Amino acid sequence: MNITRLGVTAITLAAVGALALSGCAGGASAPASTPNPGAIISTNGSEPQNPLIPTATTETGGGKIVNSIFAGLVYYDAEGAAVNDVAAAITTDDNTTYTIKIKPGLSFSDGQVLTSNSFVDAWQYGALLSNAQLGSSFFSDIAGYSVEQDSPLTGLTVVDDTTFTVALTAPLADFPQRLGYAAFYPLPASAFADMAAFGESPIGNGPYMLDGPKAWKHNEKIDLVVNPAYDGGRKPKNGGLSITFYANQGAAYSDLLANNLDVLDSIPDSAYGTYESDLGDRVVNQPAAILQAVTIPARLPHFSGEEGALRRRALSMAINREEITKIIFSGTRTPASDFTSPVLDGWSDTLRGADVLEFDAKAARKLWARADAISPWTGSFQIAYNADGGHQGWVDAASNSIKNTLGIDASGAPTPTFAQARTAIADRSIQTAFRSGWQADYPSLYNFLQPSYATRAGSNDGEYSNPEFDSLLARGSAEGDLAAANSDFQKAQEILLQDLPAIPLWYANVTGGVGLDVHGVVFGWDSVPLFTEITKG
Repeated sequence: MNITRLGVTAITLAAVGALALSGCAGGASAPASTPNPGAIISTNGSEPQNPLIPTATTETGGGKIVNSIFAGLVYYDAEGAAVNDVAAAITTDDNTTYTIKIKPGLSFSDGQVLTSNSFVDAWQYGALLSNAQLGSSFFSDIAGYSVEQDSPLTGLTVVDDTTFTVALTAPLADFPQRLGYAAFYPLPASAFADMAAFGESPIGNGPYMLDGPKAWKHNEKIDLVVNPAYDGGRKPKNGGLSITFYANQGAAYSDLLANNLDVLDSIPDSAYGTYESDLGDRVVNQPAAILQAVTIPARLPHFSGEEGALRRRALSMAINREEITKIIFSGTRTPASDFTSPVLDGWSDTLRGADVLEFDAKAARKLWARADAISPWTGSFQIAYNADGGHQGWVDAASNSIKNTLGIDASGAPTPTFAQARTAIADRSIQTAFRSGWQADYPSLYNFLQPSYATRAGSNDGEYSNPEFDSLLARGSAEGDLAAANSDFQKAQEILLQDLPAIPLWYANVTGGVGLDVHGVVFGWDSVPLFTEITKG
């Protein structure tokens, strides 16, 4: 594997931080009969928020599909290590200018030739301000990027059909590690004629492709089949995927128990007390790079300035994380002590200010009273969430904890689907706090911090901005030494613990299950099954 001259650093970050994350259910044992290579694997999902354009996809519903139908320069294996996919080599002498060579003779699923321009044109489109792509901030380190006006990425240069160079604005030792994320996927030339239409029926270069122009039945399902043009390390051992968009996780679990679903990646909280006995050795329960939180935009009444800072701290200390993770989640969650994940290299549970994430009713009431002295509280505190994701139990429990501690009205505010919830969050029409969180794109502390909290970052749904935090992120990402980088990221987190743009709640395990006659099920470091490895029969 030739990723970069300093590739050992990037690989170590992935391997050390996520080595223990790959896991499998009982269904992963050797099959008693010969698997059917044409078997379609059924799994759960959610309606994508947006058309299936890689740079517009920053949520898990769309991500599960986009990551199956596209292939990037690298992909991440079960342990989170980067492996060359489309890339033949990624090299650098200074961590600032990278030369990328892609494998010759590759094509998209419809036969369009894949060249250097397939990447450069896609990245240019994703970065351009007027295209309003949610993943645009992933290109912010490339020369020419602008959030003020339309500006081409001047740091991208096509050398020939299989070679292009990337000039960054500052050294980034982990740049190659980032290139497996969806924003860096290529696009065929035909996509740019009508990007909206392309997003409804995308043409990719990954292990799967859409099963015809009507494969995506909105709010119902999407069907994928094997892409014969794919020639990388993720060649499917099955005939395709059928991803059902369930209205709630309970229905998905019922289908799993009835053997109408092959792989479920999220057990509903209502089944935590029984799922191990229900499924036996077909259970999946392992750590994953996932954080659950509640975001409170500063634009909401009572949540800006000194008053807002006091109320955020009070609310955080009014939530009994230990009790909720024990009773609601049956120990499948761990109370958070930072904004990242303990499965990552550099994670720490001794950050200055982390006591704000501990339940302390007396301190919470004092903080709330101090805020009331500035401006008396009015109204109800609500936490919005998507009802199709199995969140009602913990939202109700957190709301009751707040209500009982602070003596205010607090409740959940359900929205029917994930797509609807994300739309209200993204267009800033939501008028309450809301469920948030992060499932890592690549194994790094930086990936938990930059997209969600850096100024104007694509997933910064609370519109948080702190120049000191931004500066520490930039300094850390430019460090050549991983320990030094993580030290900067820890200091950046200590600023977040003071400002609390979001309130971290707990780290999640991936808790799922496998159907009968299903084998080779491995859940990766990011909690997503390695679908290409699954067999049935």
